[in-house]
Amino acid sequence: MPKPFTESEREEFLAGAHIAVLSVASADGRPPASVPIWYDYTPDGTIRINTGASVRKARLIEQAGAVTLVMQREEPPYQYVIVEGTVVDTTRPSPKEAKEAIASRYLGAEGGRQFAGRTSDSVLYTIRPDRWFSADFSADS
Repeated sequence: MPKPFTESEREEFLAGAHIAVLSVASADGRPPASVPIWYDYTPDGTIRINTGASVRKARLIEQAGAVTLVMQREEPPYQYVIVEGTVVDTTRPSPKEAKEAIASRYLGAEGGRQFAGRTSDSVLYTIRPDRWFSADFSADS
């Protein structure tokens, strides 16, 4: 049986460069948007995501004001963290240093700088976690 992460285990897991799946509700009768996305996490619980300002997910985030993020380890031992959160800040355009910080988690310092330099018309969302769910299947291996 999986066990939930402790708070420190959750923070350690989220500090890793997992691809998140962002889900946000749609008020127009279409299915919710669920897309892979990079994220930045700090131990105070804040999660930041950066995306294009004119894409559907940005419009839905602003309409809903809340999102769900799933971060997972896709190989054994399987682990995941789910966060339901409220968007507490929207910064448009995204500050270059925030874009670099998020991209650098996944591409390294130089790759993150290059990626951030190529992106424009973006928005940075800061998310306050309201509810956490997690599972660690390590004991099952």
